[in-house]
Amino acid sequence: MTEHKTLYAAYAATVEKALLALQTEGVLPADCSFANVAVEPPRDASHGDLATNAAMVLAKQAKTNPRALAESIAEKLDAEPSITSAEIAGPGFINLRLDPAAWLGELAAISDMGEGYGRSTMGEGRTVNVEYVSANPTGPMHMGHCRGAVVGDALASLLEFAGHKVTREYYINDAGGQVDTLARSAHLRYREALGEDIGDIPEGYYPGDYLKPIGEYLARELGDKYKEEPEEEWLPYFRAEAVEQMMALIKSDLALLGIHHDIFASEAALHAAGKPDEAEAWLRAHDLVYDGVLEAPKGKAPPDDWEPVELPLFRSTKFGDDQDRPIRKSDGKWTYFGADLAYHMQKAADADELIDIWGADHAGTVKRIKAAVAALSEGQGNPIPFDVKLVQMVQLMRGGEPVKMSKRSGNFITIADMIEEVGKDVVRFTMLTRKPEAQMEFDFAKVVEASKDNPVFYVQYAHARVKSTLRKAAEAGFAASAEDLAQLGEEEIALIRNAAQFPRIVESAAKAREAHRIAFYLYDLAAELHAFWNLGNDNPQKRFIVEQDAALTGARLFLADAIGQVIRNGLGVLGVDAVDSL
Repeated sequence: MTEHKTLYAAYAATVEKALLALQTEGVLPADCSFANVAVEPPRDASHGDLATNAAMVLAKQAKTNPRALAESIAEKLDAEPSITSAEIAGPGFINLRLDPAAWLGELAAISDMGEGYGRSTMGEGRTVNVEYVSANPTGPMHMGHCRGAVVGDALASLLEFAGHKVTREYYINDAGGQVDTLARSAHLRYREALGEDIGDIPEGYYPGDYLKPIGEYLARELGDKYKEEPEEEWLPYFRAEAVEQMMALIKSDLALLGIHHDIFASEAALHAAGKPDEAEAWLRAHDLVYDGVLEAPKGKAPPDDWEPVELPLFRSTKFGDDQDRPIRKSDGKWTYFGADLAYHMQKAADADELIDIWGADHAGTVKRIKAAVAALSEGQGNPIPFDVKLVQMVQLMRGGEPVKMSKRSGNFITIADMIEEVGKDVVRFTMLTRKPEAQMEFDFAKVVEASKDNPVFYVQYAHARVKSTLRKAAEAGFAASAEDLAQLGEEEIALIRNAAQFPRIVESAAKAREAHRIAFYLYDLAAELHAFWNLGNDNPQKRFIVEQDAALTGARLFLADAIGQVIRNGLGVLGVDAVDSL
């Protein structure tokens, strides 16, 4: 693979060269910043190939009006050999038309760069910690975890593709009361494995059959050692064993989705290492935690048993929260917020940026944890960007009817159930076909439909069409060739224009931390490919393989192969395999 500056980056450099020349001539001030200058496709394709807002964003610094500045910029750009025209539109936008050779050069670059096409160095190696899933280790992965898992994993992959160093982290909530309940549930299954009739599962215990193998394992390892012992004798051991076994199950379920984390951080280990105490000491030393009394619950009369209690409170109002938050409970134990605060303090020590993927039901805690991270990082002289992405739940449907039950879990559909039925790629791509903050339905019937309305099929079909075309061409004695690309006309160049968007889509998606933009783009690219393909249904001269014209066929096959490459690269970012046939 040779070095190549992709088309949008190349013309951004061309625009910058024109602006630097205007600085030299005194039209633009020497300290003028080009940070907000963009080179993008025009809103209306009929206006040209590219558009720049340079005059609009620089006019104030140049102390002139945008159209006057646009005339000076357009004059410079008009002198570039590959730019056939630079036209001023509206209040000062500049639309550029390129020589077709520029697009054909980009087509060759796609082929030349292969799997590297679209990769970016914009991340400059900055370390980003992406924490996602972080489900309680009390059951198999289910649909409530799936969307956040896919969103987090795709975002991590996107950031790597855009030049960041990414740490994928899972926070194990193994220090709360729910883990004691898990241990008691596992002990019950242990007694069952030893032959005891345990009857109905008690209220409050975890009832799923997924705990039976753990009980059977413990029975083989321990015999009847803990069958009759009091709880205080066996609870710590069963807690540790149950968490270890459940995490093995969770990792296995995530692997079915193609998800593997770099770090599994334990809340219990965090407490054992005294990290929450360290965080509290630091915060008190900086007057960010004080002992105070919480206000009574707002909006209604306080409960009869409510009484004011002095608690250690974090000054989250100082950072935009609506009230200060306790880091300990009245019994001295850490609140979830207090432990979470210490956990983020630990993560921030090893990253340049933190991103958490949370379920939308945690929306109420976003403000306070962002306040805490801001306080800790700014106070330690290392302000660290921190973002929380909220992901809405998914409603499972089958033919328009809600789906609720699962044999494996007893009361929910697991990720393993979903993948067994429709496959990893369908699950992953479907989860990225809507913005994470938008409500979503996952209909088992619709996600496997072979129709344009099913984005998974539509994109996969585009890639399969490319592969099928190349196979048929090879059988007929034709091969992709870059020798006669000048044979390609405006309809083919329109397809190249769409493919050439991929590198800038990658960068814009990475900047916005929104991996779903890649899925949206791939659907649009697939639609363009299908539309071009369909031209050949009525006109044989528009087909990729024109038997009487080997030069045109070679050029079109080269185009098809390049489009397939872009689709593969995009699907790779999303963790989805590109199929060769359907």
